[in-house]
Amino acid sequence: MLSLTDEMKREIIMDHYSNPNNKNKPQNMNDYKQIRMDSDSCIDDITIYLKVENDKIIDALFDGIACAISTSSTDILCDLIKGKSYKDALYIIEQYQNMLFEKEYDASVLDELIVFSETYKQAARIKCANIGADGISKIINGDNNE
Repeated sequence: MLSLTDEMKREIIMDHYSNPNNKNKPQNMNDYKQIRMDSDSCIDDITIYLKVENDKIIDALFDGIACAISTSSTDILCDLIKGKSYKDALYIIEQYQNMLFEKEYDASVLDELIVFSETYKQAARIKCANIGADGISKIINGDNNE
């Protein structure tokens, strides 16, 4: 597991917030499954887009307005699930959510998501850290009303 100082964690979060790799609308919306996710406790209002072929995630994007925690966690998740099967993406999300909710988790699949390992200490931020993971899970599981 990565050993990161609080300052390093903040830098990773702020980098993904200020310069997200995956914050963009798809060129061809018809190629993507999508879901809008919002929060009643924060400014978060994002749409997540997944391009899927044969149960494999080809591309993952998001767009909208969100706080630093939501933006950075969703951006990192999009990076991690690209090229993964549904099964592998859901495993990463399960481990991430286990970490957020203080359960046993497999840190080996989390990469930079590990920066959110102490989010449980700020209960109000758990929803922010989980909004992207929840949306991606819903798309994969067919709960996106399409």
